[in-house]
Amino acid sequence: MKRDVTLWQFAGFTVTSLGGTLLHFLYDWSNQSIFAAPFSAVNESAWEHMKLLFFPMFIFALIQSCFFKEYKNFWWVKLAGIATGLVLIPTLFYTYNGAIGKSPDWVNIAIFFISAAVAFALEAWLLKRGSMKWELPWLAFALICLIGVLFVVFTFSPPQLPLFKDPLSG
Repeated sequence: MKRDVTLWQFAGFTVTSLGGTLLHFLYDWSNQSIFAAPFSAVNESAWEHMKLLFFPMFIFALIQSCFFKEYKNFWWVKLAGIATGLVLIPTLFYTYNGAIGKSPDWVNIAIFFISAAVAFALEAWLLKRGSMKWELPWLAFALICLIGVLFVVFTFSPPQLPLFKDPLSG
């Protein structure tokens, strides 16, 4: 039985939007807990905002995978959606800032929601088309997990690159 993909993807967008918003504040709410740091924004860098998209999308994908077993391309579609959302955040942020200058908070918030919406819309389209016939779903899952590991590692040891630089504190 095929699932109502559009409804599931809308639920995923909603969970990701709410989860990402909560994770934005979790680090400060937890008195800068070392346990909250890997999953929440520890500063205002583009990298930290990418985490806010990744972890809710990944958790939702884990839940969704229990109901989407008939989609053999599920993890490849999820990898494509997550990667698209993660690439859109810095692309839109740096494009806007490069063209206009410093962006107001509402633009940064809009970038997060736009990136999540595009990611889930792409996933819905790919799931409905069924065109991604890639084998080895465990490889896609492993790549998603690797992205998660990189978020944790780079939280505590960020490279000296602009993507990781907090625009407020430098």
